Amino acid sequence: MSVLIIGSTALDSIRTPHSENPRLLGGSASHAAVAASFFTPVRLVGVVGDDFPKRYMNLYQRHGIDLAGLQILPGKTFHWSGEYELNMDNRRTLLTELGVFETFTPTLPKTHQSSPYVLLANIAPSLQSHVLDQMRRPKFVVADTMDLWLNIALHDVLALLKRVDAFVLNESEAHQLTERYNMLHAAREIHKLGPRYVIIKKGHNGAMLSGPSGVFLAPAYPLDCVVDPTGAGDSFVGGMMGYLAATGGPVEKKIRRATIYGSVVASFCCEGFGLTRITRVKRRDIDRRVRELERLVRW
Repeated sequence: MSVLIIGSTALDSIRTPHSENPRLLGGSASHAAVAASFFTPVRLVGVVGDDFPKRYMNLYQRHGIDLAGLQILPGKTFHWSGEYELNMDNRRTLLTELGVFETFTPTLPKTHQSSPYVLLANIAPSLQSHVLDQMRRPKFVVADTMDLWLNIALHDVLALLKRVDAFVLNESEAHQLTERYNMLHAAREIHKLGPRYVIIKKGHNGAMLSGPSGVFLAPAYPLDCVVDPTGAGDSFVGGMMGYLAATGGPVEKKIRRATIYGSVVASFCCEGFGLTRITRVKRRDIDRRVRELERLVRW
């Protein structure tokens, strides 16, 4: 089954203490779509300007990503610039140029409106709800968010939570939303707001899944070297959604393994700048690393 992914499509300029790479393909939808494409067909909905490099269009197409929902408008593509410290948990934004993304309104082609699996990647919650208004009874809807929307659009976030099956956020965002430091307590509070599944991303410590069958801790795949963690969270949820769509059957029976696949796909993302590493990966590489991770946590 196909996955519909809506989010930002951007050009990222990334600086670390060791290197600088300008105008790489980035954005929440780009990272999630490439990650999901290893498992199942992907439909991407987003917007780019007329300055968007053709080589990035070709990259989408090499991954079999359906671009019927990608708007190309006169103007500049969303551009983000950021800098990492030696401790890659610490990042600061240097520049944000919204360009055509500032007036983006997602419009779904008719072929996309019946997509069974929907990932509302990180964009304004009002736009995420606008997408759901156009859908025809999707099977499983996941929404991601960020601290900005919790600050300036909390009402829209709370309205969205009543309409999604799963909600994805990181530890600091979970605390911000619930005012709970204990992530078990935070997950319980978020369940009360609507979603059956809550996934709390914990960076290099993996992720915590809370659902009808209880809590599951998904470890991160250990890496010798992290080159650039930009997009790792989007790759995680994109890989998870791709696996869920590809395997069929009840979500509850496969979502734990799906989070492991998401964790492994995210590890490849961290080994190169932007999408440069993950776009060289094959499905067999992902399966091999999943088996390695299984051996690491078995007792």
